[in-house]
Amino acid sequence: MPNPGEEYLISRKKQIERRKKFLTIVSIISFVGSTVFAVIPAIQQASQNPKSVTASAESALQQQARGYELVLQREPENRTALEKLSLLRLQLKDPKGAMELLEKLVKLHPNRQDYKVVLEQIKKQEGKSDQ
Repeated sequence: MPNPGEEYLISRKKQIERRKKFLTIVSIISFVGSTVFAVIPAIQQASQNPKSVTASAESALQQQARGYELVLQREPENRTALEKLSLLRLQLKDPKGAMELLEKLVKLHPNRQDYKVVLEQIKKQEGKSDQ
């Protein structure tokens, strides 16, 4: 038969285990609840205003394009700015603007075949869309 000190330790361990389980359950419920409360409004907003999400993405692309245009005003032959701006113009459905930039890149870097290939692809697509 265990002595009173051992009985106390056993009951104390059980009490501590119950508290741990309780705190774990409360923590899990709190985490799930806070996640749900954060996600539901975002989903509702996206489902109600899908055009605003697209518009905000487009405006972000336009802001990036403006930034690269400012760089090109200071450094007209900046290869990185020319590359990135041409990609942004393609994403913004401005293939003619992208072609101008790629033509400049081909003139500045005639040994880069990738510029030539992309430029030819855009010209082919523009030729198909004009017909």
